[in-house]
Amino acid sequence: MQNKEKKPIILAVDDHPHNVKLLASILEPNGYEILRAYNGPDALKLARESSPDVIILDVVMPGMDGFEVTEELRAHSETEAIPILVLTALRDMESKVMGLESGADDFLSKPFNSIELLVRVRSLLRIKELHDELEVKNALLESVLHHYVSKDIASEILSNPDQKLRLGGENCVVSVLFADIRGFTHFSELYPASHVTKVLNHIFNTLVPVIFEYEGTLDKYLGDAIMSFYGAPIPNEKNAELALRTACDMQLRFPESLQSMEGMSDLGLGIGICTGEAVVGNIGSVDIMDYTVIGNTPNTAKRLQESAKPGQILVDKPTYLAARDIIEASPIEPLTLKGRSEPVEVYEVFSVDGCE
Repeated sequence: MQNKEKKPIILAVDDHPHNVKLLASILEPNGYEILRAYNGPDALKLARESSPDVIILDVVMPGMDGFEVTEELRAHSETEAIPILVLTALRDMESKVMGLESGADDFLSKPFNSIELLVRVRSLLRIKELHDELEVKNALLESVLHHYVSKDIASEILSNPDQKLRLGGENCVVSVLFADIRGFTHFSELYPASHVTKVLNHIFNTLVPVIFEYEGTLDKYLGDAIMSFYGAPIPNEKNAELALRTACDMQLRFPESLQSMEGMSDLGLGIGICTGEAVVGNIGSVDIMDYTVIGNTPNTAKRLQESAKPGQILVDKPTYLAARDIIEASPIEPLTLKGRSEPVEVYEVFSVDGCE
């Protein structure tokens, strides 16, 4: 036996019980469940506890009038989207304007026609249904974004999508991190593709959450490597520190991930970090775009990663200088990196404060 469709919930608010009873006599036979309140505070309490689909609200009530109730409902996230029909004996235009300005969605004067009441309620229910559908879609979109960026960054993008999701870029100071699995090419030659894929996903499931923990943006997967950056789309003065904490935690967690699957004991993780100006934005076409970072900074980070041995973290001088108070590091022989005319000063990072 199928469950009956849930009835829409209407909260009727009036200080005269017979008026509430009249509303119920019209609405209940038409398939609505009626909640009753006889003053403003009780109405607010019921609205927060029961999340009605529509509120029918009288204006002239002792203590707290309907305009004040409406303003209070609109001031809280759990009740701000509930459609409100102001139902009152007041007929002057000023009162109607006050009702709408306080946040009401519709206005009906007493005495009212029952058919008009039902039509207005159905109209408000359609608005509520559209709002709920939009909320579901927004939640889905935010969930999808969370697969690529941290929760805070996803919220920032959704707060201004026209700006954050258009083609183009801007100069930003960022820290770019590349992490590569050493020995994975040889590993992939020894095992079937299904096992190789399973191992790679297992490692990424260990490493990628660390990026988000430290407010990073996952740029892309590059075979058995990961690229992330810090400082965009939300600027952060601690870019280098966040990138270094990510690298340190990755190096700590990586060996733990090797213990649970066959053939992983010979794998290692090499990490490179570079800090500097880069162009950050959406690159591609209007149909398919990639939110990424381009320029000398990511190129240098990649070269540093290519030079890092398993278990090693290599950083450039700006990264070292920006975070030297929280790290233990030593300079190594400057590296002549592909694409750079001058050798790059490089530091090997041994530890980061608080990363154990």
